[in-house]
Amino acid sequence: MARIVMKFGGTSVANIERIRQSALHVKREVDAGNEVAVVVSAMAGKTNELVGWCTEAATMHDAREYDAVVASGEQVTAGLMAIVLQEMGIQSRSYAGWQVPIKTDDTHGSARILDVDPANLDERLSSGWVPVVTGFQGISDKGRITTLGRGGSDTSAVAVAAAVKATRCDIYTDVDGVYTTDPRIAPKAKRLERVSFEEMLEMASLGAKVLQTRSVELAMAQGVRMVVRSSFEDPLAGDAPGSKWGQAGTLVCDEEEIMEKQIVSGVTLARAEAKITLRKVKDKPGVAASVFGPLADARIVVDMIVQNISDDGQTTDITFTIPDTEFDRALKVLKSTPELEYESISGSKGGAKISVVGVGMRSHAGVAAAMFRALSEKGINIQLITTSEIKTSVLIDEEYAELAVRALHTYYGLDKSEE
Repeated sequence: MARIVMKFGGTSVANIERIRQSALHVKREVDAGNEVAVVVSAMAGKTNELVGWCTEAATMHDAREYDAVVASGEQVTAGLMAIVLQEMGIQSRSYAGWQVPIKTDDTHGSARILDVDPANLDERLSSGWVPVVTGFQGISDKGRITTLGRGGSDTSAVAVAAAVKATRCDIYTDVDGVYTTDPRIAPKAKRLERVSFEEMLEMASLGAKVLQTRSVELAMAQGVRMVVRSSFEDPLAGDAPGSKWGQAGTLVCDEEEIMEKQIVSGVTLARAEAKITLRKVKDKPGVAASVFGPLADARIVVDMIVQNISDDGQTTDITFTIPDTEFDRALKVLKSTPELEYESISGSKGGAKISVVGVGMRSHAGVAAAMFRALSEKGINIQLITTSEIKTSVLIDEEYAELAVRALHTYYGLDKSEE
């Protein structure tokens, strides 16, 4: 007997029919003798509707009341899931985040989980009940409902799984696993049977949309094995991912559980990347802080950073990337920072970040050189380069983004072989 947390995303609970289909996946695990807790998102599109209502009511609305409104979407889903499970003959009860409780800080709209008290859930699970928990939300020490930010239900599920010491956390979505790249761009993309936490974290942060970055960070820190699966698959097809376990899916686990490590496991694409360059910045201690400190204070997330020292050693050029949506605001922040001394500032929108990721890169030389060669053969110019132990990223013009993804996917031997 295993203890499993099953999380269902918005498309998996979009209507009563979809909730009933997802409930059949829960029933399969219960019938197999497993202890099951469920975490749900709001129905697809519901959170956007609730956010829209808040904005319509007042542009500068109270963040605490915003959380009270948008958290209601998950409460509706949890109640409906519990009703459907009861109709199937399964003992079930819904729990709002504050009833568990899932304790968070009081940063409304983007709260972080501090603790999950497992007592209530443990009691239900041990008694054969299926608790259905609202994702995306918790309660602060001031007794106010908080929300975790977009995609927060994944993080809720991992936190619950860690608290109740679950065997694994199954993330049900509209895709049947993690692929080597987006199949809509490269039709020959393959589903990965296993991927390490480190690889998944890089892929999630670099543009892959399957899992929320914070959920992978938490799973890695807590040692919670995750499985990415599709709720649209036949509920009776099996109880675990991969050809060895039955149903399709991807296991996200420790690197030690992966016997054969691919040099490159995936190629990711992040669009709408803007680039800003500060030229001839006076080179002195604290110059980087004077550039990136004000941006951090304005909550502008900076990604790729490249710094070049001038010939005279007195000045430096600093180039970095940010989301397109933050371009104008970033320029305004930098131009209004009095202690920042530079000759000129320039930038552009419409870049694309292409990354290759793989734990096998740790022990193989020449991966980055191969990337540059593959792009060169397609006539694609590289604007910026950054590397880490298991990934290499480049910034290119967005018009070449999909060509670059397909070229690299083929170059590294990731294409699915024809049957």
